This record gives sequence, structure tokens and C-alpha cells, in this order.
Amino acid sequence: MIELKAKPFYLDDEAALWVQQTLEGMTDEEKLGQLFVPIGYSGEPGYLDQFINRFHIGGIMYRCGEAAEMQKTHRYLQEHSRIPLLIGANLEEGGTGIAADGTCFGKQMQAAATGDPENAYRLGKISCGEGHAVGCNWAFAPVVDIDRNWRNPITNVRTYGSDPDFVLACGRQYLKAAKEENVLVAIKHFPGDGCDEVDQHILTSVNDLSCEDWDQTYGRIYRGLIEDGAQTVMVGHIAQPAYQKRFNPRHPDRLIPATLSPELLQGLLRERLGFNGLIVTDSTCMVGFSCAMERRRAVPYAIEAGCDMFLFNKDLAEDFGYMKDGLASGVLSRERLDEAVTRILAAKASLGLHKTAKTDIVPQADALSVLRDPQHLRWAEECADKAVTLVKDTQGLLPLNATKTPKVLLEILGDFPSNERVLEEFDALLCKEGFQVERYVREDFATADFRVERFKEQYDLVIYLGNVENASNKVTNRLNWFTFWGNGNNVPWFVEERPVLFISLANPYHLVDVPMIKTYINAYSNHNTVLRVVVEKLMGRSPFLGQSPVDPFCGKEYLTW
Repeated sequence: MIELKAKPFYLDDEAALWVQQTLEGMTDEEKLGQLFVPIGYSGEPGYLDQFINRFHIGGIMYRCGEAAEMQKTHRYLQEHSRIPLLIGANLEEGGTGIAADGTCFGKQMQAAATGDPENAYRLGKISCGEGHAVGCNWAFAPVVDIDRNWRNPITNVRTYGSDPDFVLACGRQYLKAAKEENVLVAIKHFPGDGCDEVDQHILTSVNDLSCEDWDQTYGRIYRGLIEDGAQTVMVGHIAQPAYQKRFNPRHPDRLIPATLSPELLQGLLRERLGFNGLIVTDSTCMVGFSCAMERRRAVPYAIEAGCDMFLFNKDLAEDFGYMKDGLASGVLSRERLDEAVTRILAAKASLGLHKTAKTDIVPQADALSVLRDPQHLRWAEECADKAVTLVKDTQGLLPLNATKTPKVLLEILGDFPSNERVLEEFDALLCKEGFQVERYVREDFATADFRVERFKEQYDLVIYLGNVENASNKVTNRLNWFTFWGNGNNVPWFVEERPVLFISLANPYHLVDVPMIKTYINAYSNHNTVLRVVVEKLMGRSPFLGQSPVDPFCGKEYLTW
């Protein structure tokens, strides 16, 4: 039973009537099309027309691009669609989730490290405000996973940390800001990531908590945000065996992701938690979904099991055909199809899209002035200042002094497109402070003189920048070294010869791989504002204020030494 006038839709009579009449006036193909949220790759009208006219899509998502181009693409889609679209984006760390020229506020864990949920509100305000200006009306955020396992390669700095109460407090603040900007949230990734050490992009992950433990952790978070009116939930390709068995004692002894689990979608999310809003899958291109069931059946069964929208496709035409065949064969019932489409239309009506002129759904070009608004930039700087965390300095190295340690060997760890920018910026900041910086180059060190005294003559201080970003389809985000019989070439063998400083710009758990380094800092994000703040603190002009939202020592006492 869908209550259109109740939480989270709160539709008035006019809006509820629009939902009913629109549903009644749709063909089967139009209804099926509403289920799909493909990823967009082009802004060319001919490319966009197929989404609108051939597949009748209900929503779409693009990766970030230049704001003006994204706005233009979104405007074309809305102006030419018979039914307004939900336009989503991963608005997890600022306007840069959709607009490359937007404000990068910082990762969720950076906001959490300030110890103040107000920074989660500011994150939501910037992300959704700038996203709305570009034409987005659906934030695939906030991430409300709990970072319970330091080995997990995908949660990490995308989360608000390991304390469920604080995660809930931050999630509520993001939701508050999103509502102010008339943007839907998609709280994710139900039933909760962060327990195991795998990535659902490459296999089905597992939330292995008991029902009682789940209720006190993830359940508390989801219940709280549902009570506050979260409009949509993104479901992960994550099994939750305890609740799957509770709702179905005959549940097979194999991993079935929540996206294909009526026990979790209808039993836990709808019935036990009372969620009346829209359920969307995570990307169905992930192996965590694909490996669970033959795709021809999985596509329609995801909707039959309880999802309302189907995110991304291996091939849209093929998946549309699978959905159509599933309706014809009975894998997808007409009752579930109509229920799903009703919730999709209700979500759109809750934004007022049904009564907004097509030409006005996407703001005009002047709305882009909100991107990198001075207030947004100030908030980003304040967040960085309060977040950067000194985890340990047992050698008493800080503050740095260019007179005492003038010659610096600077190395960046990680293999990401941002490396060049980060290295350039940090090098320039150090040089401005009077340091003489030499960047580590692997090829130069491959034939280096391994004599200790030679190394000490060349360098007074070694600084590592850990830039191992969260990235899907990776088994781990641990540190990797280039080494020659353990003699070099970039492994920190020299910690007793020269002072060494490690600054992590992403993964907060790198200390487990460098326990011998005695001065360690977590900065959580790698944008230039954070780099500038880090240097201010290294030089002693600003105190370290950050409070770690997770245990950076990974439960290992010796890492504190």
C-alpha cells in the first residue's frame, strides 16, 4: 500500500491526482522505461533522443563535467521528456560530484573529523545547491555506511566513520540541507557496507551482523533517516544473511544481494523499517549483482523483489528487452510494475516537477553563479582547518623548520590522475616555506647509490604523501613499494637515519603499513585547500584540531609507539 500523502512524499490532492492520471495514461513500454536510470555518456541531441523516445527512461545520471555543458544536457532532457526526469549525481563531497568547476568541500570523513555535524550540513548545502544549479534533483548521497573494517577498500573516507550515532547525526544534517535545496537524497548502501573487506563492484559483499547487532547499528541509522523523511534508499549488492534467514527460514545457503532479496527489500526495509519511499538499485553492472542470477531473469526480478528503479545497464536495449520479457512471462507482475512506477511518479511530484514548466525544471545559466560561491569556499577552508588530524608525532618533529631540515625528499604514493596536481601544489607550498625539494622519481632511484651516508648527505627530511584514493574495482587500497632486495628504492628503510613524515590524503589507515614512521597525519581529502591547510599546520602557524572518526591504529597498540 503506497501512501502518497504520507511520509516521505507528502503529496497534496493535486499531486496525487497527477500521479494516478499519469500512471493510467501510460503504455506498458512507458511504464517499463520509467524503471531505468542509465548512465549518460554524451550531450548530443541525437544520443539523448533515444533515451527519451525509444526507452522512455525515468531518470539518468552523468559523471561530472563542465557545469555549463551539464546544465545544457540536463535542460534538453527535461524539455523533451513527456514525464519529468530524476537526474542523479554522486554528490558525496561537494558540487564536484556533477560539475568539475564546482566546489570540492571534502570527503564525508573529512567533515566527520571536525567532530561537528554542522559540517555535514554544509557538505549537503554545497553539494545539493550546486548540483541543483546544474539541473540535478537527486543526490546519490549521503553514504551512511559504517566503517567497521579498516581493510574495506571502498567505504573508508566516503563514510562518516565508525560511530553509528555520529553517522546518523551527520546523515540527518545532509538530509536537512538537501531538502532546503529541493533535492532528493538516496541514503546508501542498504543494508550497510563496511563490515567485510571486499568491494561489491567485483563480488557480492556481506553484512554479517546478527539481527540484534544490525538493529543497534545500521538499523538505527536507517530508521532515523526514514523517520526524518529520506525520500529514496539506494540498495547495495550486499547480503545480510541473518535477516534473510529470519524472514525466510528456507533461504538458500548462498549469498544473495539485497537488490535481489525480497526478504531485505520488503521484509526488512518496507515492513520492519516502514519505508514508504522509492528504492533504487546500486549500479547493476557490478559483479555483486551480475554473479547472483542470470541477467535475463535478474533484471525483472530486481523490480519484482522490491526495487523500484534499476541503475545503469550493461546494454540498455538488452536490459529493456529483458524487463519486457519478464513482464510477459510473469517474472515481473503487473502489480509490482504499477507499484514501482507509482513511487517513481510520486518522488517526482514531491519535487514539484509535475507543476513546473519544462523550461524551468533546470535553472537558467545565471544559476551557475552559486558554483564556488565565496561562502562555499570559506566553509571548505574552515572544514579542512578543523579536520586535519595529527595521529602521532613520537619523534617531536613538528613544527617543521626550513633552517633545520632544508633538503626534502618528497614522494607521492598512489597511481591516480590527481597525483600530478597534488605533487605540484605541495612542492610549491614547501618551496614557498624555504625548503629545497627533490621529488622522488622511480627511475632515478633504480640505480641510486645505496650508501647510508650518501643518503644523509642528500636529504634532511623525507615526506610521503599518501594519495591512495578510494576507487572501485580494487581489492585493496594498501601501500605498495618499489624495492630491490629490501634495499630501496622507495620503501622507508631510512627512518632511523633521517626524520620521516607521512601525510595521508585519503585512506586513514595507512599507518598499518608504515608503523616505523613516527610522525603521521590524516587529511582525508586531497584538494588544494586541504594541502594549504596541512602546510600551515606543519609550520606551526595553526594547531591540529581534527578528531579521528575511526581508529587509525587499526586496533594494534604497537602503531601508537
